Amino acid sequence: MRRALRRLARAGLALAAALSLAGALLAAQRIAQDPLAAPLVEATAAQIRAATDRMLAARATPQALAERLAARLAEAPRDWLVIDALTDLAAERGLSLPPDLAADLAAARAADFAPLARAADCALCAWDAATCTLAQVAACQLPVALTPVGDVLGLARAAGAAAAGTPVDRVDLALSVAGLSASALVLATGGSAAAVKAGAGLARVARAMDLISPRLAARAAQAARTGVDWAALPAARSADDLARALRPGALAPLTALTTDLGRIQTATGPARALHLMPLIDDAGDARRLSRAAEALGPRITARAELLGKARLMRATLRWSNLAAGTLAAVAGLALSLAGLAASLLQGAGLRLLRRLAA
Repeated sequence: MRRALRRLARAGLALAAALSLAGALLAAQRIAQDPLAAPLVEATAAQIRAATDRMLAARATPQALAERLAARLAEAPRDWLVIDALTDLAAERGLSLPPDLAADLAAARAADFAPLARAADCALCAWDAATCTLAQVAACQLPVALTPVGDVLGLARAAGAAAAGTPVDRVDLALSVAGLSASALVLATGGSAAAVKAGAGLARVARAMDLISPRLAARAAQAARTGVDWAALPAARSADDLARALRPGALAPLTALTTDLGRIQTATGPARALHLMPLIDDAGDARRLSRAAEALGPRITARAELLGKARLMRATLRWSNLAAGTLAAVAGLALSLAGLAASLLQGAGLRLLRRLAA
């Protein structure tokens, strides 16, 4: 009777293992063949907020916040956008700053925000974006850069460089053309004209401030080389002429990128969006970051500072139901095989003991 029960148990374990294996293979085949059945899918806004909160619970300790604030205060020039974001996060989490750090923070704020110093720095920033800090840029540079005036100035810079026989910054010129021709690009590639305009202006300022990653600059340069009829551009006299000088298919990746940059700016504000620009290496990064920005709003600044790019991007994705089912099937297969192996070993051990006893 016992032997029959053991055989029945083994048969059941073998059947469970076979079913688990079949389920795992079928799910893996669907993931491999169906591009819509990706193992990772976009997380919802609520899931992004929950994921970043879990990560912060482990990383935003009083010591970590104090050390990061002290390091930021020691920089020259100081990045008050990040400093304020970190102090806001400390208040949000009910954490008190050490008294000496609070005193250093107050002294630094009084020195950097003196009226005469602010006026002189703002005038220089309005003239040359490369001299701007993120705290200045929203008030001093972006009111011009994010309007058609900024796009026209980009064309003027390129024309001046060409007339002087110096190299033309084709990426800056392509972004200026994209901003002025946003409506035409949107009709050809989809998206929002307002987002393309805002994103192109933001990217242009980020480039002037050296906030664009090398990989992103290379991708933008490639789009600029192939997406604009450079021979026809000097003769353009109107928005329609500019539109005819564009190759929308080649510019589609740049249009998608600037659209997502515009979404980041809308969700967080221009200065915070510029702060996030170094995290973007390609259009995929821009899309994931735009979704994180829309989920977190201005709070994304402190979270990006403490969590880093990899963790922040990971929070925008989750395992699909299909992937979760595949993992469950694999786990079931492993358990079934382990149970079958244990049953076989038990049977072999009992037989060996009976022989020794005989």
